[in-house]
Amino acid sequence: MLKRMSMVFKQFYLDCLSQASYLIGDTSTGRAVVVDPTRDVQQYLDSAEQHGLSIELVLETHFHADFLSGHLELANATGGKVGFGAVAQPEFPARLFQDGERYSLGNVILEIRHTPGHTPESISIVVFESPDAAVPYGVLTGDTMFIGDVGRPDLLVSVGRTADELGKDLYSSLRDKLLTLPDETRVFPAHGAGSACGKNLSTETQSTIGEQRRDNYALQFKDVDSFVAAVTEGQLPAPEYFAFDAKRNKQARDLLDEHTPPTQMKIPDAFNARDRGVQLVDTRDSQFFSTGHLRGSVNVGLQGRYAEYAGSVIRPDEEIILITEPGYELEAKIRLARIGYDHVVGWASVDELVDHPTLVDKASRLTPRQFADRTQSIADLQIVDVRGEGEYKINHYNGATNIPVSQLNARMSELDPSRPIVVYCAGGYRSSIAASVLRSAGFADVSDVLGGFEAMIQSQN
Repeated sequence: MLKRMSMVFKQFYLDCLSQASYLIGDTSTGRAVVVDPTRDVQQYLDSAEQHGLSIELVLETHFHADFLSGHLELANATGGKVGFGAVAQPEFPARLFQDGERYSLGNVILEIRHTPGHTPESISIVVFESPDAAVPYGVLTGDTMFIGDVGRPDLLVSVGRTADELGKDLYSSLRDKLLTLPDETRVFPAHGAGSACGKNLSTETQSTIGEQRRDNYALQFKDVDSFVAAVTEGQLPAPEYFAFDAKRNKQARDLLDEHTPPTQMKIPDAFNARDRGVQLVDTRDSQFFSTGHLRGSVNVGLQGRYAEYAGSVIRPDEEIILITEPGYELEAKIRLARIGYDHVVGWASVDELVDHPTLVDKASRLTPRQFADRTQSIADLQIVDVRGEGEYKINHYNGATNIPVSQLNARMSELDPSRPIVVYCAGGYRSSIAASVLRSAGFADVSDVLGGFEAMIQSQN
């Protein structure tokens, strides 16, 4: 958090979604704006109160696809307005800003620049510490420019906008709207490394225009066609929930209650709910899941990119019961709600599994040596690499089929449920997810490899 002159500027960074949001305030007037908030908004309210600020506006840089934004929750909590660029067409009341329009908080000035490309309605927000400042303090670039990369222009192909068309818009936005800023201007993006909104994002969460002008690969191209070819090449398929979130961020919808946990259920009731189509999600680490879990449950551990991978293997319209350790049920609910998965109908404690042994299964996990033995002893073994396509291309086990976790449901018909299957990933998190999904779908003989591909390689040395 930075406090200079009368400006308060704080970045909130959410590691599990690689997502950044911002509080910008002016202590001389007590007025503040929040940019790109998550749905659990208490953190912004607490920070504003700490600095004697009142949040009057929630600005969105675009309709996000990778998370469900908290603009409605925050507007409801504060009475503030929601703001977008003028091209946006939200289905709820909003303040729409023209290109170049300035918004005063007092001494602190925000200048809205339309920067289409990642999406047609994308904006960037230039922050000045005073009305007469010659050099901006910084620019919030949304998904237009990242540290080391730029926003992917291919997410809207499904709704009729071509990657080439948006890529050309992105090239112009970068050249004409962002790179015209002084080199000293700090760059604050909406995402960092790990986000599926780009392919080469840095682990750094801020930079400067000068550093990006020099070091960002995507800003080195002098012609638009080369730029578009470079930024669209090698983009991974977006998780399936992206289209759902992009649509929901335009709509009026129910608000998240971030303070009330889901209703506790008994283990037999949770098990019986699965027969009605309810999805059981076990949030423990894979090593604990493997020793005993409620039959039919899918393992998506809270210690990883929980919401992202849950959104890759579960549909947003499915009802969910969380199987979790006591004390984590509210966190598990909130993190799913951050991607718009609001149908958590209850939770059950893993501590009660011991009382219902007939409902409990163990998961088969192989050491690299056991995996090697199995490849020699089972002629029709199916080996599935559930890492991303880029990881697979760098190196993979000979004979393995690449089906990334995010594509598993769509491509499950490529696998034979009557034959044994072994899945592996880089370290074991994704493979436990994939193996549990396959078992839940009726595959009888499924194992994954402890330690993943790295352990497999080391065991051969």
